[in-house]
Amino acid sequence: MRKKISLNQGWKFIKQDEPNAMDQTFHDENWETVNVPHTWNAIDGANGFDFYKGACWYRKEFTVETKDQDNKVFIEFNGSNSVTDVYVNGRHFGQHRGGYSIFRFDITEAVEFGKENLLAVKVDNTVFEDVYPQMADFTFYGGIYRDVNLIIANPVHFDLLDYGSQGIYLVQDEVTEESARLTIRTRITNDESEDKKVRLWADVLDAGGTSAAYAAKEVFLAPGETKVVEVPAIIESPTLWNGRKNAYLYQAKVSLTSFNDTIDEVHIPFGVRYFKVDPEQGFFLNGEHLPLYGVSRHQDRKDMGWAITKNEHKEDMEFIKEIGATSIRLAHYQHDQFFYDLCDQEGMVVWAEIPFISVMSQTELEGINPKQQMTELIRQNFNHPSIMFWGIQNEIQIGGERPEVRKLVKELNELTKKEDPTRLTTMANVMFVEEDDEYNFITDIVGYNKYYGWYTGKSEDFGPWMDGFHQTNPNVALGISEYGAEGILQYHTNDPKVKDYSEEYHALYHETVWGIFSKRPYLWATYVWNMFDFGANIRDEGGVKGRNNKGLMTYDRKIKKDAFYMYKANWSEEKFVHITSKRFVDRPENDITIKIYSNCDAVTLYVNGQETETKTSDNHVFIFENVSLNEGINEIKAVSSQDGAILADVARFNKVAEPNPSYQAPEADTGGMVANWFTMPDLNDDVEIEELTITEDVYSTRDTVERLLQNEQAKEVLEKYLGSKFADSPSFGMMKSMKLDVLATMAEDVLTDKVLYRLNRELTKIKK
Repeated sequence: MRKKISLNQGWKFIKQDEPNAMDQTFHDENWETVNVPHTWNAIDGANGFDFYKGACWYRKEFTVETKDQDNKVFIEFNGSNSVTDVYVNGRHFGQHRGGYSIFRFDITEAVEFGKENLLAVKVDNTVFEDVYPQMADFTFYGGIYRDVNLIIANPVHFDLLDYGSQGIYLVQDEVTEESARLTIRTRITNDESEDKKVRLWADVLDAGGTSAAYAAKEVFLAPGETKVVEVPAIIESPTLWNGRKNAYLYQAKVSLTSFNDTIDEVHIPFGVRYFKVDPEQGFFLNGEHLPLYGVSRHQDRKDMGWAITKNEHKEDMEFIKEIGATSIRLAHYQHDQFFYDLCDQEGMVVWAEIPFISVMSQTELEGINPKQQMTELIRQNFNHPSIMFWGIQNEIQIGGERPEVRKLVKELNELTKKEDPTRLTTMANVMFVEEDDEYNFITDIVGYNKYYGWYTGKSEDFGPWMDGFHQTNPNVALGISEYGAEGILQYHTNDPKVKDYSEEYHALYHETVWGIFSKRPYLWATYVWNMFDFGANIRDEGGVKGRNNKGLMTYDRKIKKDAFYMYKANWSEEKFVHITSKRFVDRPENDITIKIYSNCDAVTLYVNGQETETKTSDNHVFIFENVSLNEGINEIKAVSSQDGAILADVARFNKVAEPNPSYQAPEADTGGMVANWFTMPDLNDDVEIEELTITEDVYSTRDTVERLLQNEQAKEVLEKYLGSKFADSPSFGMMKSMKLDVLATMAEDVLTDKVLYRLNRELTKIKK
């Protein structure tokens, strides 16, 4: 029988490359002692651009008992970012390229049973030209940031080297209310030097432990052979996995027996369900329409980076449940198996994806690494009922128009459908992809990352764009894979505006956008970007370095922003009352407006102990205008009676003589990440825009920034009108591949039509 032994405790670590660290004679007494999960970027990964990137080393001694010397020994890493080399007793056993999936090596030949063995691991979070992601809007934390285990297994076992999978796939061939027809596909390996005959047993147990189906088969294996063996199983009158209503799980107990001995056994929780997406009516689970109220999640946490534990995973799930979400987009990479397990248990519908994001390699054009990561994602997560969508790319168009990118996107879709024809493929297009682009027709369903009301336009622009797309592509199932705005709790205003970073605009944005989305049933899902603030080293906005502040909760999970409660009011059945802008304490006005989010029928407002007014609302937003403040501290209380329970929330506002200047974001930071990229000179605005002829043989704003900078004359024009700051910006690596016209859509208030005209007037004089 297999054993799993944790190796998380007692590692030696050094934050530098040591060429001889794999040698048994190397001395590591002065190294730091750490436990895994561990990252060397826990602090610097979310405080600015210059976080540590490079090779570091881990070393640990371990012992395998003498009684196991006839077994196989595997080392298992659940997540190590991003290129990992593994040595045992000085011998190199392999390298894994990619930072998010499980990988294992068979280390049997190097292990000295009953003695101390040395495990040495080099981990490097440098960006490599053939490893993804190449560039993205989140920090690439380095380290062994998930569990490490030894697995002791019989020489005849379910394949442990099948892309980090369980070696067992519960294929749902056909599921209805009457029956669930399964194929239990296994990969069985014989590492003995002689023929072996074993019996494969598969016993499907219901939630009470009673057998619901079983199957068996005799298997003959030659020495060194790995064989795919399939057995059918039928669950009659199954209880379906039905999302948050009833996340019912069966358990498959799959084992190998030889005579009277069980030589390997794996227990797999799973659920049976069927689903579809309709381009007009959205998502259906088990024949019933299910609105996918979605949030996106990154895995990092303040002062921990990616090195989080089960406690942090559980806490994240509890917050996601509280808000009333029914779906999670687990962005932009493979997440921890434990969190997928939580999604199974809690009934979350999941979009899982790989980090083929933003830009494709300039040198490795076959896509070997994203195909590897796609295969790992699918095989390792095949048995999770919560996963219904495989994501093959995110905003890969940022890297510019390249035929090899389109080719690889198609190949990733084909690979995904081949690996798993039972689920739907999807992808997240960047906002400037046109409605008639073939990117909309490659996958089964499609999502768009749209930021009207933040990077471009106003939030009300969502409606016309979505309706136009749907009219143009009536057979394409459309979802919104990202939408959001920055919300920094330091900043407050009575007059919220785009890009002011205030908590008030953050809440108003989501309030407006959700009102638009909720009226369009053809959207198969929408995903808030993001559930939590997260580390993004390339950012420097609103006075906050190294963070993306679009979360509904803060990076440390200590504070729920007002927008959190807006969604809770619309999505959750848990009754509550929430007064917004409680952190907007100092108020110079005599009269203020109080806004309340609640899913109760009516709310009564009390001001300094006096009942003032009771209101109802049909959109969960309760507005009380002209609330008078006394000098000094004023207590505002909102109360609702619901099913015999009294629900209340309290806020305190301080009447002051002058506005609090700390409530306003620095002027230089109110333009967003793209606008902050430029240092605009003072230009008079009297230029008259005239029609220009732009041909292919001249430079223009239709060219990428990178291409413009490669020509000295074009570079001079850019620096004349945009300054030289952008070439040194942390975000340059991601934005250099974008056309200047596209960047202008993300910073319309800076790259105005007149600025673009000035640029083109001079650029078009330069021949290519």
